[in-house]
Amino acid sequence: MTESDRLNERLIDLESMLMRQERTIDDLNAEILRLNRLFERLEGRFEAHEARQDNDLMLRPL
Repeated sequence: MTESDRLNERLIDLESMLMRQERTIDDLNAEILRLNRLFERLEGRFEAHEARQDNDLMLRPL
């Protein structure tokens, strides 16, 4: 195998590694976005629950 062949093979290996890393980054980004949407929904539900509790306390007779 010539030096040129070894360099070409190494370049191909590096490009493959880079593609896998880019795919992993894309997958992680998609998961972060999904978790962020879930967090926002849960935060909204929590705030609505807190508001209901506050209303219940205000309507409760002393």
